[in-house]
Amino acid sequence: MQESRSDTGSSRPARWGGLLRTAGGLTLAQLRHHRLRLGLAIIGVALAVLATTLLAGAGVGVLETGERQFEAADRDLWVTAGETRLTTTGGGGFENSLHDSRTVAREMETYDGVANAAPLAFETVYVGTDDGEFETFVGTGVPGGGSAVQVTSGEGLSGDPHYANGTYEGTMTNELLLDEETARALNVSVGDTLHVGGSLAVARNTEFTVVGISPTFERMLGAPTVTMPLSELHQVTGTTRTEPATFITITVEDDAAVDAVHRDLATAYPEYEIRSNQEQLEAVLQEQVLVLAAGGALVLLAVGAGVALTVSLLSLVVFQQRREFAALRAQGISAPLLIATVIGQGLTIGLLGGLVGLALTPPGIGVLNQLAAAVVGFDDLVRTADFIYASGITIAVVIGTIAAAIAGWRLGRRPILEDL
Repeated sequence: MQESRSDTGSSRPARWGGLLRTAGGLTLAQLRHHRLRLGLAIIGVALAVLATTLLAGAGVGVLETGERQFEAADRDLWVTAGETRLTTTGGGGFENSLHDSRTVAREMETYDGVANAAPLAFETVYVGTDDGEFETFVGTGVPGGGSAVQVTSGEGLSGDPHYANGTYEGTMTNELLLDEETARALNVSVGDTLHVGGSLAVARNTEFTVVGISPTFERMLGAPTVTMPLSELHQVTGTTRTEPATFITITVEDDAAVDAVHRDLATAYPEYEIRSNQEQLEAVLQEQVLVLAAGGALVLLAVGAGVALTVSLLSLVVFQQRREFAALRAQGISAPLLIATVIGQGLTIGLLGGLVGLALTPPGIGVLNQLAAAVVGFDDLVRTADFIYASGITIAVVIGTIAAAIAGWRLGRRPILEDL
């Protein structure tokens, strides 16, 4: 009796091994016989995987780009008056909702641990050359130059002397920085002059000299910008009385704890929102909830479409072989062997299609990044990550295999004579 049980236990793996070898042989035979169908199925799965990885990469890239821009600003805390709204007026940018910004910044600089508090304003301005044609750009007002404003050609701003002892009676430098895209659009270079103002009347009578090329605020906003001293931006936009700013940026002393300074300022100024780099990024993104919802819906749609396309393709591939499988069943092929053969096809098509889709992802991201850089000004906006590749191959292999197994099971339940 014990000997009989031992025989049964040792023969079971052998039977499964024989079934898998037979199923593998039938799978390869079917795929070799229908090469065109195999190729089309692989292309379909590859496109489904590619759509999934590219759209997911766009979502990841947008978040990482935002984090990178705030880190590049080299600030520790951001002070705003309420919500930080992005505006599409003119060239775009942020709304300036923090008034009397210089006074507030000076007060904040007196707190322990605060090394520097600087207002930062974005206003739409008219910019034109001597030919009388004007365009609108985002005018960025900064208290001065410094390392926070990167200059790639020419010189930086020499300071903000127009704001002298609390008045706007100092000498205007009439200096500005352009990013490369703005310089190309206006066909100017370092040393040329431009007319700039908050209105056309002011712009026609106010000249600035391009002293350098700076990509700092173009990268931050994703839009062409002109950068000038803050007091001169307030002067040409007629806002010297209210001194509005979008942010007051806080730099903490090297030996001070950012969290402690954050708590002290938040307690002293409850009327303002004081955020870290990560919190400020989240606040900006929350204002774009519709855009994020649309992006999330696109990613879910891409994954859903990838799953649906993969399932449909493999179900169709299996269904088109119903006559061949009916003939095999008429010859005595068992249901487990039939299902294993179909699973083998699904696994092969899913794996090959998934690998092709992953191989196409890097060049696809390169093309999308070139388009994104030309349209919105951000480099490397679409990125990928290991979990994106894992999701793509999972959809192709796991979902494809499950879909093929279900199709094989349904095929085994069909009357043989109906398919012969």
